Amino acid sequence: MKNIVIVARVKVKDEFKDEVYDELIKLHEATHKYDEGCIQYDLHKDLDDKNSFTFVETWENQEFLLAHEKKEHFINFVSKIENKIDSLKIKKLEKVEL
Repeated sequence: MKNIVIVARVKVKDEFKDEVYDELIKLHEATHKYDEGCIQYDLHKDLDDKNSFTFVETWENQEFLLAHEKKEHFINFVSKIENKIDSLKIKKLEKVEL
């Protein structure tokens, strides 16, 4: 199976920026520690928008990504940021072999 690349952009409500940032860091650390099949899981801040952050992820395959989404640390993250973000845009990509 081919690797799955995720680009997940989170736009945080201004009043929750620090709180959600802390949760992003926790998710980043837990994913690196506990998730099999994670090749890359990098957090980026947007230089043009102080309230926007982007994860760029690479997973060995779809099954490992689905397992990640069922992990306690991921479910906990989702519940902790509820109503504290303006938007969440997730792109699932597969590299084109040329």
